[in-house]
Amino acid sequence: MRVRIAWTVFKCNCEAAVGVQASKGISTGREYDHMDRRHLLLGLTRGGVAAGYASWALPGLAAARARSGERVFDITAYGATGRGKTLDTQAINRAIDTCNAAGGGVVYMPPGVFLSGTVVLKSNVTLYLEAGATLLGSRNVEDYANHPGPPEKGDANQKHLVFARDAENLGVAGTGRIDGQGPAFWVPRGHDRPAEDSWKDVAIYPWVPLDRPSPLLEFVGCKNLRIEDVRIENAPGWTLRPINCDDVFIRGIIIKNPVTGPNTDGIDATGCQNVFIADCLVDTGDDAICLKSENPYGDSVRVSKNITITNCILRSCCNGLKFGTATQGGFENVTFTGSVIFSERVELRARVISGIAIEMVDGGWLEGVVASNIRMQNVRTPIFIRRGNRNRGARPDAPPGLLRGVMIDNVHATGSILASSVTGLPGFDVEDVTLSNIRIDSEEGGRVEWADLEVPEVPKAYPEAHMFERLPSYGFYCRHVDGLRMRGVEFGTVASEARPAIICDDVKRLDIDGLRAPVVASRQPVTKLIQTKTALLRGCVAASGTKSFLEVQGNRTERIVVAGCDLVGAEEPIRVGSDVAKGAVSLAMAIPIGNR
Repeated sequence: MRVRIAWTVFKCNCEAAVGVQASKGISTGREYDHMDRRHLLLGLTRGGVAAGYASWALPGLAAARARSGERVFDITAYGATGRGKTLDTQAINRAIDTCNAAGGGVVYMPPGVFLSGTVVLKSNVTLYLEAGATLLGSRNVEDYANHPGPPEKGDANQKHLVFARDAENLGVAGTGRIDGQGPAFWVPRGHDRPAEDSWKDVAIYPWVPLDRPSPLLEFVGCKNLRIEDVRIENAPGWTLRPINCDDVFIRGIIIKNPVTGPNTDGIDATGCQNVFIADCLVDTGDDAICLKSENPYGDSVRVSKNITITNCILRSCCNGLKFGTATQGGFENVTFTGSVIFSERVELRARVISGIAIEMVDGGWLEGVVASNIRMQNVRTPIFIRRGNRNRGARPDAPPGLLRGVMIDNVHATGSILASSVTGLPGFDVEDVTLSNIRIDSEEGGRVEWADLEVPEVPKAYPEAHMFERLPSYGFYCRHVDGLRMRGVEFGTVASEARPAIICDDVKRLDIDGLRAPVVASRQPVTKLIQTKTALLRGCVAASGTKSFLEVQGNRTERIVVAGCDLVGAEEPIRVGSDVAKGAVSLAMAIPIGNR
């Protein structure tokens, strides 16, 4: 009885859809009007029933489109077997081509395993993967067609499992899977690195990549692109890259790559504008979400602009959210909020390197980045902001790019093992950075001799949080910054930590409000200012037993004001170096402190 009712409802709906499209002179793709009960039962056994409909009456997104009369093209009608043994590449592409030629619709992948090489999406086509459907990337690199653009080397190349260029109104959707079979394209490296370097190494050390499809999904110059709900796993290289695309919506997807996978980035949005990434789980062996500004498809580099990333869970052995390293153009208007960055892995080299990494090193510019309400767990370095001068892709004599207008608020980070940093270059400052309501718990336990380490400039080095090796502070190390506000910043650390919590060197317009930090296990101060100009410290509290709260050094230091601070708990509240000009440091904005 249920089958009979289902068949009646299904047949009526199909006849209605066929009638609507026939009246328009449009082919319906699969001949639904010739189906019988055998086809319905076949659909039932495929697990595609929703509310009494057969598998061709698609649930969710496809169901809504089918009921509205939109065309649905089942890839099995074009020869796809779904057995996972023989290539279904041609059948899938035939369905896409037919759908595109008919004016657009849904290319439907029913439950099954569909082995494939390169699939080329086209305008007005949504590839819908049903629950139980797997698009399985071939293990043979020769099955992937070359698409001219990036050089045939490096992390990104000309081979992809899903590819589209200059298309519009397209996407990939459904709760099925895309599996790139990544381990088939890696070989063991053959050696390990010393255990003492594990605090800075990433977890990709055991593997070397072979020729591989990367990114697994590549969309170039597309408009109105939607990637929704699918699970993408085992990418051989980068997973998903929209490049030079407009109006990009990535929602509810899961990316799961082995932590040891070499360069298996999650989402690499490059030169895209009007981007919305939400409700995603990204677990990768390289950067989870990486925003870039470059153009391997041409000379003109687009601004990465108007990007919102929200409600995501990011797990990686590299960086959580990263800007760069390719930063040849600009970044404007980026928000990152309400997300978790974490690692459950105990091994140091498998932990996230940086929670938020902003790396401007190739002559571009960044202005207008807001990050808020972020929880970090077992992240080696919570915040890394770097203006460098690598200048890849720029003139050798080009000046360093610009980095300004960054606001990071409401961050709680535990398990830190390397200081956060904000660093520019001499004469080329990082500008206008606000760090507010931040709690960082460090478990590094730095030695007292580290507090006197000289930090190299390394202007052309690849930017990474450990690029300076060990730092002389455990909380924040800030150098060559103009306009730095630290409000409501609090640190926790192990009892053996012997370095300052904060060091500011060549910082102008510094505002530290409400600093809280534990006692330092040495004579080092909690806060050290070197060659700092125009600084205001207010509302700070020295924990009971503090040896020295503030130390000021440098013959260029001027206009340091300490006001409204509770320094009673410090044996020596303020220590002023002999090279500091008389009157450069004031208490309560009125009483000068002489040299000591």
